[in-house]
Amino acid sequence: MSPQKLTRRERIQKLDLALKKLFPKAEIELNYKNPLQLLVAVQLSAQCTDKMVNKITAELFKKYKTLDNYVSANPREFEKMIRSSGFYKNKTKNILGAVKMIKEKYNGKVPQTMPELLSLPGVARKTATVVLSEGYGKVEGITVDTHVIRFVQRYDLSDYQDPVRIERDLMELLPKKEWSHFTHRVIHYGRYLAPARKYDLTKDPLIKVFPTAAKKFSV
Repeated sequence: MSPQKLTRRERIQKLDLALKKLFPKAEIELNYKNPLQLLVAVQLSAQCTDKMVNKITAELFKKYKTLDNYVSANPREFEKMIRSSGFYKNKTKNILGAVKMIKEKYNGKVPQTMPELLSLPGVARKTATVVLSEGYGKVEGITVDTHVIRFVQRYDLSDYQDPVRIERDLMELLPKKEWSHFTHRVIHYGRYLAPARKYDLTKDPLIKVFPTAAKKFSV
């Protein structure tokens, strides 16, 4: 069958297989040691690179070692420490609001369910999905970030641009056991092989799966 005539399910299976070969050990690149640190790191990562977040948290996690450290944090001092992540005022408000709720409503433990995580300030489905998957080994969905959105549009895997609708489509196309791995592979693909600009297509084996993708370099 011609690559152009593959169904979306057939196409994503071939793409995922190729991604496995390219990035067999792809995993989250944020540094953390527990669910609380993971939650903070993921919230900081909004509109910020993982590399920058790791630089910030290297110092942040030394100062704020426990939940109570965050609860009693001085907002202005916290803002200074995370300033380089961008949107630092809003992130400070959300993070310190989330830890307060965790202490008061969830007995000091980062929640382990989607509804509870979504009740925390600054936590949308993408953040909750990452925390559940990476922090607790619970796969509830597929994390859809800018890399995944670009990948989906480039390889015609969804008719939508909205992350929620894209996630639904991907969850229908992929077996659940592949959900979290697929996201990591796609993120690595976007970071290290296929950026949102023109690049050497001869080094990209995924183009063979769907040649039309060669014409789509960005969202």
